[in-house]
Amino acid sequence: MFKILLYGFLLYLLYKFIFELLIPVSKATVEVKQKLREMQEQQNAQQRQYEQQQHTPSPTAATTKRKDDDYIEFEEVK
Repeated sequence: MFKILLYGFLLYLLYKFIFELLIPVSKATVEVKQKLREMQEQQNAQQRQYEQQQHTPSPTAATTKRKDDDYIEFEEVK
């Protein structure tokens, strides 16, 4: 009779340990890893965007073209 109570108590403790500690901790670990991975991907995307902005020419260089190129001189004929 004592062995049955002891085994029942040990099974209860094992059940509580597994379902109240191990499973929640493993779920939390998976979630934290996923969030860290998402943050790393966002950081890498921002880094790539910053690098692309650094390598593109500035728009002011294209707009500094002289207007004199459009003017054609002519001489008046008498």
